[in-house]
Amino acid sequence: MERYSLEQLTGLTQTHLTSVLVGEKTFLIHKAIKPALEGLIQDARVNGFEFSIASSFRDYDRQAEIWNNKFSGQRAILDSNSQPLNPVLLTDLEKTIAIMRWSALPGASRHHWGCELDVYARNCLPKDVTLQLEPWEYQSGHQAEFSQWLTQALSTFEFYLPYQQDLGGVAIEPWHISHQTVSSNMLAQMTEEKLALIWKQYPFLGVETVLDNIETLYNRFITNITFPSAS
Repeated sequence: MERYSLEQLTGLTQTHLTSVLVGEKTFLIHKAIKPALEGLIQDARVNGFEFSIASSFRDYDRQAEIWNNKFSGQRAILDSNSQPLNPVLLTDLEKTIAIMRWSALPGASRHHWGCELDVYARNCLPKDVTLQLEPWEYQSGHQAEFSQWLTQALSTFEFYLPYQQDLGGVAIEPWHISHQTVSSNMLAQMTEEKLALIWKQYPFLGVETVLDNIETLYNRFITNITFPSAS
């Protein structure tokens, strides 16, 4: 089992990454997943889909920026139905939980690992329509056909959907795919103690509340995923 540094687990370095060209854009991904990803992209092409990536690796600073903007009210905090909440009416813990339904804590985002991708089919996206990355797009909207193919094809290339079901933690994300071997290895090494160490060194808005409730948040939002089936 490959061992990862604290910096690799929490988005503070890119030493575990390589680049891949998808369409006309270059993305940073974990070195180990490149062959599997290229196979998945080729299979998508055969089935009539222009496989595209909306997001791959995201570093600590970028995740902290997203988090801070939501915590401070500069960006909307959404409820489970994608409707905006009034942050003034929320305690810091309620605000933290609401944000974590859709956005990970800095250092605790699976996107730091490089084996997590938010994907869509570019040729299924209607002209002049911007991808929102909301469940309806994949359940009944323009990405539904692609999503159906994706669900069936992922396991062939050792990918799966960690947020396929709503388990009370992160909301359903039918666009978020994960490489099984790499992600399970990295998740096993990302402990509460390691995260607390990083958060004290690189604080963000509401970090005191997060540290006070670290066990609950860790179990509800970080390890609480839909694991791939054994078959």
